[in-house]
Amino acid sequence: MARLTHNDTTGLAVPVWPDGVTPSLLEEHQVAPMPVERAGEARRVLAACLKCCWNDLAADPWPGVAAPAEQVLDTYRALIGRSDDLMRNWAVGALRRLHDSSWIVLSDGMVRLGPRCALWPVESFAQLKELVRRLPEPERDELTVVADEDLVTATPAAEPGGLVEGGEAEFDDLLSSYDERRRAELVGAYMVLEHAAEPVQEARFAALRDPAMRHTLGEMLGRRGRTLIQQHERWTTGYDDATAAEAARAEGGLGESERAVLTLVLVHSVAIPRAEGALPEDTWLSPFPTPVDELRRHTQLPIGELESALRALRHAGLLGQVKAGEEAGGYVPGPQFHRLTPAARRRLQEELILAAGPHTPLAGAVRARRTAS
Repeated sequence: MARLTHNDTTGLAVPVWPDGVTPSLLEEHQVAPMPVERAGEARRVLAACLKCCWNDLAADPWPGVAAPAEQVLDTYRALIGRSDDLMRNWAVGALRRLHDSSWIVLSDGMVRLGPRCALWPVESFAQLKELVRRLPEPERDELTVVADEDLVTATPAAEPGGLVEGGEAEFDDLLSSYDERRRAELVGAYMVLEHAAEPVQEARFAALRDPAMRHTLGEMLGRRGRTLIQQHERWTTGYDDATAAEAARAEGGLGESERAVLTLVLVHSVAIPRAEGALPEDTWLSPFPTPVDELRRHTQLPIGELESALRALRHAGLLGQVKAGEEAGGYVPGPQFHRLTPAARRRLQEELILAAGPHTPLAGAVRARRTAS
């Protein structure tokens, strides 16, 4: 773990990956990462943020300086050579996603580099500096401040400046007993399991095939509240039940609108097809998308709130958007449903029964069992 300390002595801890490995390791194993909505736009907007916030190339990128969000948008427009409203909307959406995933911090119409930028390895600084030098300067001098409500929920601004303090290696005591090859296999499996969009085949990783190495892998995950999840001959990871319950109590989980929209998608994409015999009972993923019109028809949420909930659920990997020819398609459960533990799957099954048929005998049995326990 590394500690990021602001000048006002506040700070936060961020996890440093074992042996300095990054999620780019997935390319070596030819494993697809978690999907990112408009990934190209997000990368270009992040580059614009770096251009505006990293003003001293002799220093580390983080924490950099604060820059007006409008200056970032101007830099993005100069980068792509277009200034139409559609590209601006895409850029604003990318700013939201980068803020939600801690690549940047938006506050009072200003942009700062987020804690994830502090984890860039020193070896990459030369490439980043060359990128910043090549990015064009924005043309407009007078800037208007973009209000927080036009971007994200306001975030308290931290004091300018900061320091990255290294911490003790988290897994060295677990990895030290292995030779270099097995250590690399453990770290590789750890990264792929945590970042791959789909469960990975056991046969492809020695750390999953070997029981002793798999036990060590489980201990590595356990230190961060994670656990191995097996699906036949494939494996992935998820939060263990105790960590998930504690996080739900501390943070409240999804908001009411997000829960309502997710429930509607699960009912139409999973519960109804399963009741019709078109979907196996042991899966929470579905090839049957819920059309947007169906969501609008069966919810009392305003359109803006519905779209905001869909955006948040897509960003979290809880929903995926499906295109169907020239039609809008719809939404299906996202890749995070691979990461449910058996106990979480049972709880979700019961919640879906209570939501889809609250007055059925099966729902009554679920309530009775919960009351008894």
